[in-house]
Amino acid sequence: MARINDNFLKLKAGYLFPEIARRVNAFCEANPSANVIKLGIGDVTEPLPPAIVHAMHSAVDEMANRDTFRGYGPEQGYAFLRDAISENDYKSRGAEIESDEIFVSDGSKCDSGNILDIFGTDNKVAITDPVYPVYVDTNVMSGRTGKAGDNGRFEGLVYLPVTEENNFVAALPDQRVDLIYLCYPNNPTGTVASRETLQMWVDYAKTNDSIIFFDAAYEAFITDDSIPHSIYEIEGARDVAIEFRSFSKNAGFTGTRCAFTVVPKSLHGKTATGESKPIHALWNRRHCTKFNGVSYPIQRSAAAAYSPEGKQQIAELIKFYMTNAQLLREGLEQAGITVYGGVNAPYVWLKTPQGASSWEFFDQLLEKSHLVGTPGSGFGASGEGYFRLSAFNSRANVEEAVKRVQLLVG
Repeated sequence: MARINDNFLKLKAGYLFPEIARRVNAFCEANPSANVIKLGIGDVTEPLPPAIVHAMHSAVDEMANRDTFRGYGPEQGYAFLRDAISENDYKSRGAEIESDEIFVSDGSKCDSGNILDIFGTDNKVAITDPVYPVYVDTNVMSGRTGKAGDNGRFEGLVYLPVTEENNFVAALPDQRVDLIYLCYPNNPTGTVASRETLQMWVDYAKTNDSIIFFDAAYEAFITDDSIPHSIYEIEGARDVAIEFRSFSKNAGFTGTRCAFTVVPKSLHGKTATGESKPIHALWNRRHCTKFNGVSYPIQRSAAAAYSPEGKQQIAELIKFYMTNAQLLREGLEQAGITVYGGVNAPYVWLKTPQGASSWEFFDQLLEKSHLVGTPGSGFGASGEGYFRLSAFNSRANVEEAVKRVQLLVG
């Protein structure tokens, strides 16, 4: 009989968001007339910007013509998109990231898990807590951890709590670690990292020969000009960091799939014998072996995000979602709820009222208010007593959701 990967069996509970979907589906089946508003999973709701739709249509038309048809493209991404990313997302901010250091993919969620393929299982990994579950689960699947304790934390991982007690700024590890996951603007807390905080992490990584996995999927939602959009705006980061970006939330690509990962050529790791090797070459080898590239129409659509029209339309889309976040934040505060986030990120992170647990508040919202959010404990032990609401929804639904929460806790 074929042997399975026993590490998967350590994941006793289902992945957070499918578990939420299971509970919501059960409720809806039992209450078919309930008007359930979902502010849980961070999925966008508004249509693709017109400039992107136009580019997609044009690219599809090209695929219908023998003279302009394209088959397999470069696994790393077409030059027109990589050049646009380099110029607009990095060089325009003073970060010298070259086009050939950018790898186009179908999602930063995928890349943040796939990146582990090129790193040994004996690396010590640090994660903030609460945290995006993919970071933890993919390390468990890869065999870098022991079993989970009663609080859900896995043996072998170094957890760095981020709560209101430390102003959601994780302390540096009290031991040496090899791989560090950072996500800013943060999912789930909606908080951001200052330039000083990021410099602290880069300096730590340099001192300890560590590598930072920096998830910047929500950078487009930053409203504070003093907050860096990329880790590469920090001096020395090219030598210690890999950055993940996505078109999903800013340009509405959750259903069309396009993202990219930046691996600078100056970034190195060590072999078992201590020999230094460039990470860029390893990731390129992995990428070309296991990935056939993002489709041509989708890459043309992503490139349109950098056109003058695309930039303007995306700015309007982001403003729409951030107004939703503002309405959620202010409405919850008026109800006496302690709220974080919602200023530089499309997520509102709230303390559960009256000492309710995260899942107790989830059930209260669903059963009494017909609202869906995300229990903070699903993001880690330090998320217990907190709850996440997403600003990705229609204006009418957000306004109605605020009214329902105020009635529930009022």
